Amino acid sequence: MRPLFSALALCAAVLGRAAGQDYPLVEAQEVRARGGLPNFFGKALTTGAEIKVAYLGGSITAQNGWRGRTLAHFKQAYTRAAFAEINAAIGGTGSDLGVFRLQQDVLSKGPDLLFVEFAVNDGGADPQRIIRAMEGIVRQTWKANPRCDICFVYTLTEALSPAMLDGRLQRSASAMEKVAEHYGIPSVTLGMEVAKLAKAGKLLWRAPLPKTDADKAALGDKFVFAADGVHPHDSTGQVLYAQAIVRSLPALSIANAAPTPHALGPALDPANWERATLVPITAAKLSAGLAPAEPATDAHAKVWAKRLPAMVRLTKPGQSIEFKFMGTHCAVYDVVGPAGGMVAVTLDGKAKKPVPRIDAYGTYPRPGAFIVGTDLPEGVHSVRLELLADPIDKAAVLAKNKNKIDKPERFAPLEFHPGGLLIIGELVP
Repeated sequence: MRPLFSALALCAAVLGRAAGQDYPLVEAQEVRARGGLPNFFGKALTTGAEIKVAYLGGSITAQNGWRGRTLAHFKQAYTRAAFAEINAAIGGTGSDLGVFRLQQDVLSKGPDLLFVEFAVNDGGADPQRIIRAMEGIVRQTWKANPRCDICFVYTLTEALSPAMLDGRLQRSASAMEKVAEHYGIPSVTLGMEVAKLAKAGKLLWRAPLPKTDADKAALGDKFVFAADGVHPHDSTGQVLYAQAIVRSLPALSIANAAPTPHALGPALDPANWERATLVPITAAKLSAGLAPAEPATDAHAKVWAKRLPAMVRLTKPGQSIEFKFMGTHCAVYDVVGPAGGMVAVTLDGKAKKPVPRIDAYGTYPRPGAFIVGTDLPEGVHSVRLELLADPIDKAAVLAKNKNKIDKPERFAPLEFHPGGLLIIGELVP
């Protein structure tokens, strides 16, 4: 199966390291138990209890790897309880989207335990924005369900490994540790064994799995981690990740034996994204002729109905969406890919640079987002989004990642498929 991860975040990590080179990095440890997972273990040992385990993250979590293995371990180790999974992982997305879709994709389903995995996709993000998004996830969760335990997990890639090889967490994970420490949230570094093998010269970051005995013999004592240096092979790198979780469970179970609701104290950053909301695009004003896309007749709406239950399909130049919001941040949650066109953005009467809805990884449709305005002064802001007729050299766009147009008819349309508004604040009339 094609991995869902967008290498945008990985490129950002490479470009962003210089800007954050002075950011203080935290010592790498496999587990920091802090307050542990008292409510989870309290239910796990209760006969007949139903436990919902949520996984919020990117493509490494979307893979059928550590996520499935940890859930299988829970089922095997704690047979008194009944376990169910909430899979809220979307490839190519970070905490800056996760905090907005948290209510819809996780909290509405009543989780008992929430794993949060964004260290890779946040690799190139500003540390303070990471803190604000991760703190928003924590505060939203405990405000909605004080008995939901949270655990941060940190994955690794070849590009983000230098810090780990030096015994420190990468910049994104180091920023997340500030939030974890402030709220007493446990964290597990899934890549400790990966880094250990790499430092010993026994890790192949990117290689196919051996298929024959000759292939295995040629590897010797080398361990094949992934095909691309990012997404662990299910039978190798993902196994190491799952084993890290399992090894950490004893520490997480005894850190705090008494189940108790989590209390929200003062914020680490008063500007955190606790107010982040996902508003259906259908709540905005649609231009004449536009109507919500029906999953029964619209392919995009059908495929992404779970993540984008409301969607509008703009196919004609001049079609537009308008709305006002009270707050400080606004982005658009949509589907990017081969059929993407150019979108004109006007914020508070000022035109911004048009936004293409296809990128270098756009050989297949996937959820995406683009910022309309951020760090805005608190107040009412007006937004207009309009589909343009401007052509896009899609072959040139794809070539940036060595991709090519396979079927021209897939790339011929110039469309816009928004499903939601990501607002820190609220929509207003």
